Amino acid sequence: MPSADPADPVGPADPAAPADRGVALVRAARRGDTLALHDLLDHLTPYIARICRPIALDDGPDATQEALVAVFSRLRSLREPEALYGWVRAISVREAVRVAKRAGRARPAELADIPERGDPQLAADIDDVLARLSPGHRAVLVLRDIEGMDEESAAALLGVPTGTAKSRLHRARQSFRKAWSA
Repeated sequence: MPSADPADPVGPADPAAPADRGVALVRAARRGDTLALHDLLDHLTPYIARICRPIALDDGPDATQEALVAVFSRLRSLREPEALYGWVRAISVREAVRVAKRAGRARPAELADIPERGDPQLAADIDDVLARLSPGHRAVLVLRDIEGMDEESAAALLGVPTGTAKSRLHRARQSFRKAWSA
């Protein structure tokens, strides 16, 4: 469950460890402290998993692992340690979309193929409905409706024009509503 404290995007696991802990760990890891690097990756894992799971679905653990590897290998390229969580979010979304596409989930289910209400195959939970969306649609929904980003920020993170992000969000929400009420 995400933390209610916006300064701590990782969660309430350790209330005495705000986002400043991540910044301090980045600084120590960049100085060569291998224990700090290990602690940083442990600190970021729940945050990355929370982003990757709804986008990559069953491949969420793989996407999380890929994102952690990318964070590890690119840590020296992070210019401002204070930008850690935005930087990690961008890496996590890119890796989750890439893993989901690689897994063959790039084609969304046809809405005509959605089972009728009462069909035993239809599970009434968000993960099942999200699974019917393309990785791109899942990504924009996660960024807007779970991470709370605005359209411009989500578009920049996804590397698409703002208008494209808005139209994807509209289509994703429309598809989600239709699938949810089916």
